[in-house]
Amino acid sequence: MTNADPPTPRTVVPIEPSLLIAEAFDQAQVTELRHSVTSCAHAAGLDGQRLDDFVLAVNELITNAVRHGGGQGSLRLWRRSGELVCEVADHGRGISAQRLGDRSRPAAETAGGWGLWLARELSDTMEVETSTAGTTVRISSAVTADRRARAE
Repeated sequence: MTNADPPTPRTVVPIEPSLLIAEAFDQAQVTELRHSVTSCAHAAGLDGQRLDDFVLAVNELITNAVRHGGGQGSLRLWRRSGELVCEVADHGRGISAQRLGDRSRPAAETAGGWGLWLARELSDTMEVETSTAGTTVRISSAVTADRRARAE
């Protein structure tokens, strides 16, 4: 890469008409955004426990963004080849390597620390990019062909 080349974007959105939600949020929008995610995820083919798990994982991520990421964040939700993907980004101080590396279940009496653990447990995949400029967490859940066909 030379100085004339544009910087590589941190996050890439598929270039297809599958973007369902792209919205900035703060604490006041958390409930409304959770309802929007629920509606879009259901329309995209998630239902039952898979839908509940995905929405809870997303809720944990947006709550973390508000609590630890400067009080606000952004959310994008899209479909791609058999899965539903949600990305939540914030501009907080980042997550320590120690915290990211700890995949053990938090102690039952622990008041905090459940968000990333739950998101990881309740989604099929989870990726985290973090630095002192903020954190982006991307989760996905598979949508079977049967469910997608009903949604279309």
